[in-house]
Amino acid sequence: MCLAIPGKVEEVSTENGLRVGRVNFGGVVKRVCLDYVPEVEVGDYAIVHVGFAISKIDQKTAEETLETFRQMGVLDEELAGEAEQFARAEKRPQSNCPDGSCDIP
Repeated sequence: MCLAIPGKVEEVSTENGLRVGRVNFGGVVKRVCLDYVPEVEVGDYAIVHVGFAISKIDQKTAEETLETFRQMGVLDEELAGEAEQFARAEKRPQSNCPDGSCDIP
């Protein structure tokens, strides 16, 4: 999948000329680029997609969205580290057709 997930900005700094932040996604903290949403500050919530904050969001909506993702069982998958994602992918059935045009054997 590849969802945009809301998280709370816990720290803001500058690295190599870019605004970056530590963002908490319901207990999982990740480093996120904040350059696209310069109005986001510590304590704000932002929607994050593939490591980039793409918009600011209010706390109530962020918390409701995180809870919905938890209930759907997709939050852990989306926030998994790279090693965990590769390990999960290795366990999935592999398709002979990368474009998805045939059934998985």
